[in-house]
Amino acid sequence: MDIEKIVARVTEEVYARLGDRAPQESASALAGTIEHSLLNPDASADTIRKGCEEAAKYGFANVCVSPYYVSMAAGLLRGSGVAVCTVAGFPHGAASTKAKCAEIREAIMNGATEIDVSMMFVAIKSGDFEGARKDLREMIEVAGGRAKIKAIYEQGILTDEEKVKALKIAVECGADFIKISNALTGKKACVEDVKFVRSVIGEKTLIKIDGGIKDAKTVRELIAAGAQRFGCSASVKIVTGE
Repeated sequence: MDIEKIVARVTEEVYARLGDRAPQESASALAGTIEHSLLNPDASADTIRKGCEEAAKYGFANVCVSPYYVSMAAGLLRGSGVAVCTVAGFPHGAASTKAKCAEIREAIMNGATEIDVSMMFVAIKSGDFEGARKDLREMIEVAGGRAKIKAIYEQGILTDEEKVKALKIAVECGADFIKISNALTGKKACVEDVKFVRSVIGEKTLIKIDGGIKDAKTVRELIAAGAQRFGCSASVKIVTGE
């Protein structure tokens, strides 16, 4: 463990010094960690077609689309090795558990293999942590291993105590990823947030983070801090440096 920390620290320092002078192939190698976000509410069918073409060309981990476009994206990406990700209960998490479970069932039926699910933030803010736990557990059970579940942890609306409890709930329920989300605050992804989450959840559960990630240097810094996936709309720019 100590060796891994040393390697991560040295890697972070080297990439920070290289900045934009880092080798182009290093930037390209990051493609498999990037989730190509196509979630803007004004995304048209043409936007999805272009995004899927880009994802296949550069080898992104997935395209993240609204539930409306899951079937289309799955058809466009069939055989490419690029997964289709969608959302459930996004962004507020206040829909009923049954409604979110219905979203998950339909998404899987339509071809999604990764789903970012909003935790029940209103329950967490009300101190009903058992309700939040039950909500997430039911969603994971409905997925039944047919899709990776990323529990959305909307950090900007939570107190420090709520953050810790929400993260522990996600780990206890068996989420594949914690997604550090900034959708409701506009805060940019940062190393400190990844390190905090990692300190609470331990090493087993994976971390995804989003929020204003625009360059390869930032992705490398977040990897060194302990994250594995990155939700980006600037995906092509990150891997090409253009």
